[in-house]
Amino acid sequence: MTKISAAISAVGAYVPDYVLTNKVLETLVDTNDEWITSRTGIKERRILKDEGKGTSYLAIKSAQNLIEKSGVDPKEIDCVIVCTATPDMLVASTAVYTATQIGATNAFAYDLSAACSSFLYGMTTAATYIESGRFKKVLLIGADKMSSIINYKDRATCIIFGDGAGAVLFEPNTENLGYQDQLLRSDGIGRDFLKIEAGGSILPATHETLDNEQHYVYQDGKNVFKYAVSNMADVSEKIMKKNNLTHQDIAYLVPHQANKRIIDATANRVDLPSEKVMMNIQKYGNTTSATLPLLLADYEQQLKKGDKLIFAAFGGGFTWGSIYLKWAYNS
Repeated sequence: MTKISAAISAVGAYVPDYVLTNKVLETLVDTNDEWITSRTGIKERRILKDEGKGTSYLAIKSAQNLIEKSGVDPKEIDCVIVCTATPDMLVASTAVYTATQIGATNAFAYDLSAACSSFLYGMTTAATYIESGRFKKVLLIGADKMSSIINYKDRATCIIFGDGAGAVLFEPNTENLGYQDQLLRSDGIGRDFLKIEAGGSILPATHETLDNEQHYVYQDGKNVFKYAVSNMADVSEKIMKKNNLTHQDIAYLVPHQANKRIIDATANRVDLPSEKVMMNIQKYGNTTSATLPLLLADYEQQLKKGDKLIFAAFGGGFTWGSIYLKWAYNS
């Protein structure tokens, strides 16, 4: 019996039109372009300004881009997963609305939340569905409207995050291409280092929590940076050793775009030169769940069938991991 693997067969993306540059941020908080660039690698980020539009708008746009490029019939999609830290609203799933709006009327859908590792975790989930033989087409979307939870008076966070979405379609493959292996990890020690204090079941919204600005992202930058550097690099190195891969075997490292220094540290650990490291943080900042699929969209034309990719991410909570995947098509 032929072994079924789960391969990415199509990619789509969407970022808003409005560009928030470092120069603009200089007018909002005590910072400057040189400091932001040297500390993070970010020059600009995209912001969804339109009133009444949330994460689902970004997700739908990225899915529609994938559908238009690939020609896939939305009615053939079995499952839609939206990886996000910023759902449209609580209880009502962003993925369910997204599936309906793109015409995936035969799909079941749900949200997946694991902070900046959400898309990485979603890849494992989507691949498992395909490998089981039960489903033929799983649409995985990473989308976040981070501007909705950022305090633009807090220079520790407002310089980092942007809005965007990316989508990939997973389908069965019999050529041993696609998803190969994973190392996923989590540790609750990070619960207090990167969070939104209010709005959940522990501390529901009140006038007091609003007045105290507890509905914005809080980040203990030093601790998050320390754990991210060590753990993201560690799992990337381990998955390569586990699969007997050297730096010469790898076409690209596909790292979460949180901070250029974290990306560089991961690349150095696995001995990969800069030309083998996907990078677009300078354009988009940290789009949380969207960083990995946005990288694939930006680099799609450079990828070749059989290319070996190492994905890596680190997120609040803490969540982190690495995935080894073989690219399945030529653009």
